[in-house]
Amino acid sequence: MRNVVIAALRVGAVLLFVQPLAIASTVLNVQSRDFDIVLDGPSQTLVSLKPKQGGGFDFAPSKLNKARSGDGYYQLGDLDLRLRAAGEAQWQDYSTAYRRAPARELPHDATTLAAAEISLGLPSDLGVRVVRRWQVSDGGHLSLRFELTNAGKRDVELGGVGLAMVFDNVLSDRSLAEAHTEASFADPYIGLDAGYLQVTRLNGKGPALIVTGESGTPFEAYRPIADKKDDSGKALLLNDATKRGQTFEGFYSWMAASRGFAEREWKNAQQWNEPTVVILRRGETRRFGVQFLVSKSIRDIESTLAANARPVVVGIPGYVLPTDLAGDLWVSSRQAIRSISAYPAGALETAAAEGAQGWSRYKVTGRHWGRSRLTITYADGSRQAIHYFVTKPSATVLADLGRFISTQHWYDDPSDPFKRGPSFMTFDRERNAVVLQDQRVWMAGLSDEGGAGAWLALIMKQLGAPDASEIERFERFVTQTLDGRLQVNQGPDKFGVRKSLFYYEPQAPKGVSYDPAIDWTLWSAWRKSQADSVVRSFNYVHVAAAHWVLYRLARYHEGLVKAHDWRWYLDRAYQTALAMPRLAPEYVKFGQMEGEVFVEILRDLQDEGMKTEASQLEQAMRQRADHWAAEEYPFGSEMPWDSTGQPEVYAWMRYFGNAPKADLTREVILGYDPTIPSWGYNGNARRYWDFMYAGKTAQLERQLHHYGSANNALPLLDSFRRDPRDLHLLRVAYGGLMGTLTNIDQDGFGAAAFHSNPDLMRFDAYNGDYGSAFYGYAYGIGSYLARHPVFGNVGFGGSTQEQGSTVSFAPRDGFRTRVFLAEPGLWLTLDGGKFARLDYDRSSGNVSVYLDTADQFTSKAHLRVEGARYEPGSALSKERGRYVIQLGRNETSVQLRPAR
Repeated sequence: MRNVVIAALRVGAVLLFVQPLAIASTVLNVQSRDFDIVLDGPSQTLVSLKPKQGGGFDFAPSKLNKARSGDGYYQLGDLDLRLRAAGEAQWQDYSTAYRRAPARELPHDATTLAAAEISLGLPSDLGVRVVRRWQVSDGGHLSLRFELTNAGKRDVELGGVGLAMVFDNVLSDRSLAEAHTEASFADPYIGLDAGYLQVTRLNGKGPALIVTGESGTPFEAYRPIADKKDDSGKALLLNDATKRGQTFEGFYSWMAASRGFAEREWKNAQQWNEPTVVILRRGETRRFGVQFLVSKSIRDIESTLAANARPVVVGIPGYVLPTDLAGDLWVSSRQAIRSISAYPAGALETAAAEGAQGWSRYKVTGRHWGRSRLTITYADGSRQAIHYFVTKPSATVLADLGRFISTQHWYDDPSDPFKRGPSFMTFDRERNAVVLQDQRVWMAGLSDEGGAGAWLALIMKQLGAPDASEIERFERFVTQTLDGRLQVNQGPDKFGVRKSLFYYEPQAPKGVSYDPAIDWTLWSAWRKSQADSVVRSFNYVHVAAAHWVLYRLARYHEGLVKAHDWRWYLDRAYQTALAMPRLAPEYVKFGQMEGEVFVEILRDLQDEGMKTEASQLEQAMRQRADHWAAEEYPFGSEMPWDSTGQPEVYAWMRYFGNAPKADLTREVILGYDPTIPSWGYNGNARRYWDFMYAGKTAQLERQLHHYGSANNALPLLDSFRRDPRDLHLLRVAYGGLMGTLTNIDQDGFGAAAFHSNPDLMRFDAYNGDYGSAFYGYAYGIGSYLARHPVFGNVGFGGSTQEQGSTVSFAPRDGFRTRVFLAEPGLWLTLDGGKFARLDYDRSSGNVSVYLDTADQFTSKAHLRVEGARYEPGSALSKERGRYVIQLGRNETSVQLRPAR
């Protein structure tokens, strides 16, 4: 240990204090303009990072410092290198975290808080010396810098340069309230020289932390630090000793070079960016570093970046581009744009367009299906990568999905001993076959999110894009399999939903031959008694949603639904919703995925004049809502932390008039649901464990566009319609909805989610719980015409044209049944018919609505007008709160005027 001299160092207008420490102390307290900082004395790695305006909040896991110290525990300030001497073939790994050695303190100047030579265990013959400096930049910002000097006799290739990004995302042994007030999540923009890491608090409050790369430190890749251990329990090289699981996603490394990994562990995966290697010449010093910025709120992250001379891009409507709808890319940079290139060549087409107030604008059109990348090169040679996904036109994507599920997932084997047919089973895209056995029995049992995923996606597709043949087949599933088998239709458990039709018994039932290659000893291989149980509330919502969609189809179309009338389906939806708290009370205290459908069922009961049923359902749901209203953070789940329950909690808080709790819920969602210039992370609500329960590649891993993305978009869309000035909400939400379409491949298979680990970088081979994701899309998708203060009229899901004071808006989303005009605050929805286009006259406020022609099953449109008070220009009849419009052989138009 050592004495620390008291010092006051002035850097420009920034006063830096080094606090006195006793000889026995093991920490070093320093300050920058924005942070109170604690460094570990011997290693000089970070212990605490508290923003001065953060009310004591700590972005670092300081509370775990005693448990997480010593060999194998990564800290902010640790460095990983994968390197080799020039001419050698094999890469070698080295890390400051693997075998913790005291740093050798170095003299430092007035801009330096701490400096030391650090040991990675590098061979002496390489002659590579590594110095780490905690410094304050010219702008007063905290910086972490590494200097690598080659004092050896040979050039050295750096195939992996990883800066550990360790923040407090460890939720283990924390209550929900503690997790929301103490923990944070990090989301990466893997955008090369313009890349950054945003670290946001779980409660959504400010300040937010932004980590940006300094010159020579591109954000090339994002490597998860796994927790593999040797036989003695010691963390292996490049692995962290902290146990990962549902309460801890793991830490990551900012990779400034990654070709050494791309040539080995990642060789079968397409990375976000081209992997590079850095050559450290004899006698050369290379610097790698990051800077820490503070944003006062999540919504201010982009403006904070711009204020600090970082390039900012904004994609409208996002970074998923259907081929029939061009997007806008707005670019703000202090450096001139030298060039823009696309990879693969020809995948994206860009054309300069008229910009606005310091922003350049480019029209971006998708040409080739799949992942693609735009790279902007600036005048100073720095590069920025923007990651896109090109899809077919949205309506075509949905048609592909419906066709694939209704045919490829279809299972109708009368000899099946589990009586699962006719039905739509889980599908394995690698085998191109349905999954009839899995040790997670629900996956082959038509229930839970994983097993119900196929049939739920198919019926939700019918809500806005009905197909008669698909509905006919689905009704066979309802009448022969769902009713009476999956859902109990008699006895004390009537309207209960079983956990699985498939099960495992050690003494195989007659006609059953269990796959011996499957491990049937695991907890998830339920016995029949467990599979028959009706106590899991999450199963009810899928069944209720199916009945509700069939009610809507029967009520607002002719001849599509034949097995039962609309009353039967609405009653089944109601009875299922009411049975959930009665038969599955343990889990109803949590928000359910797809839980908004219960609100819709209640409103339809009210619209139909079914007062008794509506009152009973409202009372049952109020009890749940009262429970949530009494909790500080009412987002519990069967998991320790989850992004599942927030959407339904928000919906009922709004319904019962609890605006403060609804607003809190919205802000919490923004804490784990970012807007980032990447199709994968834009609107991607955090999820990292559900591959274990519904994926084929079952592992803990950050999932891109799992069902949390689309479902968490729903409260954000509702909040935006209440406050159209908050465009951040719309951008995040639309990213989540459109991200859901990327899961659907060119043939129509919908995958559970995308594997973000750099050794995979692909969609999972099981459809799994994709049905819950598509529920969110189907429930929320619409076209939005918004007014940006700088960009002017912007379309999300539709194309815009302006002529004089009139803006013409043509919806191009997959349903074309919902349109929001943000400037007047007008929300238009159709339960029958489709919007062709809308003309909005900004001077008068008048709206002309043009509807598609009638078809075989839809002779009338049923238009609901909400938000702003508008009335039709001519008399229209009204049923169940909707205007009834007769459709014809040509487009039908309706004039709407502001109510006087």
